Amino acid sequence: MKTPRGLEPLIEDGIIESVIRPLKSGKEASVYVVDCGGGVIRCAKVYKEAEKRGFHKLAEYQEGRRARGSRDQRAMGKRSKHGRKQQEEAWKNAEVDALYRLEAAGVRVPKPHGYFDGVLVMELVRDVDGGPAMRLNDVTPTADEARAWHGFLMNQIVRMLCAGLIHGDLSEFNVLLGPDGPVIIDLPQAIDAAGNNNAFRMLARDVENITAYCARQAPELRNTWFAHEIWALFEAAELKPDSVLTGEFTFPEGAADVDSVLAQIEEARWEAEARQRGREEAAEAED
Repeated sequence: MKTPRGLEPLIEDGIIESVIRPLKSGKEASVYVVDCGGGVIRCAKVYKEAEKRGFHKLAEYQEGRRARGSRDQRAMGKRSKHGRKQQEEAWKNAEVDALYRLEAAGVRVPKPHGYFDGVLVMELVRDVDGGPAMRLNDVTPTADEARAWHGFLMNQIVRMLCAGLIHGDLSEFNVLLGPDGPVIIDLPQAIDAAGNNNAFRMLARDVENITAYCARQAPELRNTWFAHEIWALFEAAELKPDSVLTGEFTFPEGAADVDSVLAQIEEARWEAEARQRGREEAAEAED
């Protein structure tokens, strides 16, 4: 196939030998299967420029991120041309930084192999037959598999939070099914848990998206409160990577913010249900 322009510098520098085929194209990036020589097959993620991206509510994801220098930070705040460029770089670098950070924390993510000229080279997640792994959205689990995947992904969310990060857009669309189970992908919007005022809401949405997917086969999961259990442990500095979760949570009597907390829960669940209705309507339209 013709080499995409974004990958030409990597071929010229000998980082990859050739492009085998496109793997996925989304609003934020295009991903290709590439040959890195010596029989090593990986994937390369080429990020799209800001004006070509469709990701919404960018500002709330970037809250708490800092540029490398004070001048860059001020420019980002003023939205100058230099600031927009720095913001763009911060967006691209966020996924690279998150992958290295999360891999070190024991989160199951694709192993990163470097960031070159705006291109992230990383492990190609494969299925049991050696081909590119499918997304959870393309798989219908059994009830037992749904429970197992849910438990595993709750632990992965805990491990991410213990490393100071929240995915921010986690759903069945950005979890691959590898030979050893789910693998979390797509992290450019990952947020700093301590520095972002939207942290709990985004954590709750991540949890509810995964719960809504798994509850299709294991409906009892709808009656769980993992997001609140996780966040309470986090705020009390008691959350550990191997914390045992129950999905149960007791709201304090007379707490001033119970109504707002419940509203956030309902918002997250409504969003998850709306996503599911949209997928079902799209599937019906194709049939």
